[in-house]
Amino acid sequence: MTLPAPARTASRRGAVLAALGLGLVGTATALAGAVATAGPAAAHDATTDAYARATAGAGADVHVELDLEYDLLMKSAWLTAEAYDARGTAAQDAQLAEHADEVAAYVTERFQVAAGEELCTPALAGDPTAGDRGGTPYATVVLDYACPAGDEDGTHTLFSALFPDAESFVHTTETMVTYDLDDEQGSAVLTPAEPTVTTGEHETWHRLGEFFVLGAEHLLLGPDHLLFLLALIVASRRLRDVVLVATAFTVAHSVTFLLAASGAVSAPGAVVEPVIALSIAAVAAGHLWAVRPGAPPRLDALADVAPDPRQQVRRRWHDLSRSDVVRLAVVFGFGLVHGLGFAGALGLDEPWSWGLLGSLLVFNVGIEAVQLGIIAVLFPLLVLVRRRAPRTGRWVTAAVAAGVAVVGLFWFAQRVLGLG
Repeated sequence: MTLPAPARTASRRGAVLAALGLGLVGTATALAGAVATAGPAAAHDATTDAYARATAGAGADVHVELDLEYDLLMKSAWLTAEAYDARGTAAQDAQLAEHADEVAAYVTERFQVAAGEELCTPALAGDPTAGDRGGTPYATVVLDYACPAGDEDGTHTLFSALFPDAESFVHTTETMVTYDLDDEQGSAVLTPAEPTVTTGEHETWHRLGEFFVLGAEHLLLGPDHLLFLLALIVASRRLRDVVLVATAFTVAHSVTFLLAASGAVSAPGAVVEPVIALSIAAVAAGHLWAVRPGAPPRLDALADVAPDPRQQVRRRWHDLSRSDVVRLAVVFGFGLVHGLGFAGALGLDEPWSWGLLGSLLVFNVGIEAVQLGIIAVLFPLLVLVRRRAPRTGRWVTAAVAAGVAVVGLFWFAQRVLGLG
């Protein structure tokens, strides 16, 4: 039996839309599966961040404080399992004191300071000590560098090759450096591709470019925030909706990000990380509730599917329902918590300065650039499916929201129980 031409066209269109919907579900499912297997997902799984603060020392030319992930440091220094399996600050302090020479040998070989063209000589300033960053045990190693006299340039170069890919424990380590040297205060991100920064050269634009890329990476490689953004997108039906929630999220996380990264506010990672996971599940579950069988149709949904223009509901941008206001308030509140998560990922710890503010703002711009790019790609596809095949669109968004909610709840339980 041969279908009439209009029927064949409709059939092909339906097949295309169904395939598009399945593609969206497949993409979202793959993302959810990948990040679910990444453990508690504190935005880094197989990578790590190191932190360095360099200042002009009273008893040395350059004073450096390094914060390094504890168990990774002990493994990289090829110590015993007893050392890197130690739990609790007291036990870790004891292991660091016992193995101070091995730790210093490992660190000083991979973090170096030069004055002009000459290397400075490092010395351990006391035993390393154990601490905490965002719920992850870190070790603080303090070094004093004695630099050769006669440097005419008046500059210092900081070099980091901490935890290189060749050691196979992690990859693409980033060292966040803050410095107050040579009449210059600044920040830099040292990577395997660009492992050095030279103070006193005032390379402002280069440093800001690094922080833009770092911000983009932290959203793009941070499964927590990616899934939260995905939940916001699938729960939005119209351009107005996604613009409003994205704006609320941006404003909220920008406020707490700037305050936390500059040291004005703080919150323990043991609280922030579970709440972020819960926010992912809550936003996704809210959409599932809205599209549950028997739920009353939303006004903006009627505007999408009503065949008769006279039946369409025209809503102005300023015409917000009570549910819209509640949703915006929820997104704003969770955005405040996500801002603390972004700040914890950046991990800067220095006094407020214009240079610090500029770096933080550019880092945030990098986050927003990726966020807008993801919205620009995914949201038009969802709109197309919803307008041409409302049932398929409803099924696609429900499937994506269900997957996101499950991952969020899994992370929440994992983080509360301390299993990650």
